[in-house]
Amino acid sequence: MQNTEFVRRQVAERRRDSLERLATERDVWVSTAHPDHGPHQVPLWFSWDGRAVWMCTSATSVTARNVRKEPRVRLSLPDTFDVVLLQGEAECFTDQDVPGDAADAFTGKFGWDPRTENGPFLYVRVVPKTVHAWRGEPELRGRVIMRDGTWLER
Repeated sequence: MQNTEFVRRQVAERRRDSLERLATERDVWVSTAHPDHGPHQVPLWFSWDGRAVWMCTSATSVTARNVRKEPRVRLSLPDTFDVVLLQGEAECFTDQDVPGDAADAFTGKFGWDPRTENGPFLYVRVVPKTVHAWRGEPELRGRVIMRDGTWLER
């Protein structure tokens, strides 16, 4: 049985914990929507460059098609007790025009370079505009730790 007792964290600690998870975790749930076909959610590998989340998917995937039509996305780290939700707009780069440092960081983290694959891939960059973080019900109040692209101090 997991111990769920904890001390309520202040905003600065939630920010620090969220940034650490962004730097170390492997998977993120990506929620997109198509204007005609509705919502779509899929887990993808991601890398964090200190400012943005970088993901990669097949250029023909539902996710790729959706973000081209509607760039607003929501991302969530895969822990339902230690929640981190990010919201922002996706910026797309083909595997030919992705910035080299972003693609190299992705390759370095996963040991896989989509630029060398036969099919076309799309790199998706999301700079968060809003971040929510909480652990359990006691942290629901004050869960917003970034608003309008600015980290909150308290």
